[in-house]
Amino acid sequence: MEKSIKKVLIVDDDSRNIFALVAVLRSKGYECSSAINVPEALGILEADTGIGIILMDMMMPDMDGYEAIPRIKSMARGQSLPVIAVTAQAMKGDRERCLAAGADGYIAKPVDVDALVSLLQQYIG
Repeated sequence: MEKSIKKVLIVDDDSRNIFALVAVLRSKGYECSSAINVPEALGILEADTGIGIILMDMMMPDMDGYEAIPRIKSMARGQSLPVIAVTAQAMKGDRERCLAAGADGYIAKPVDVDALVSLLQQYIG
């Protein structure tokens, strides 16, 4: 993938989480878009072809990440779009459950910034 694509889509129903992630990622040189629910995220994906990776909160009302990731991966451009599960669920088996839903990676909340940046670099530079 091109090094110039550094746009991250953050999908989280908690605006405080979005605010914190955007602040950290922008300081590291990433461009950010955000959505507070899956339908909004799907609209952003349709409109913005510059999105290089998605950080998906797994626990949201209406449609959670477990339902959203397969929906995104079924889209033509979603097939090659990395999705990182970002969740407070950090019990035994939660990582595997996220990966089984189609996530390409997993990071637990509270987010370890260095681990997150390392994951982002692995996927989009």
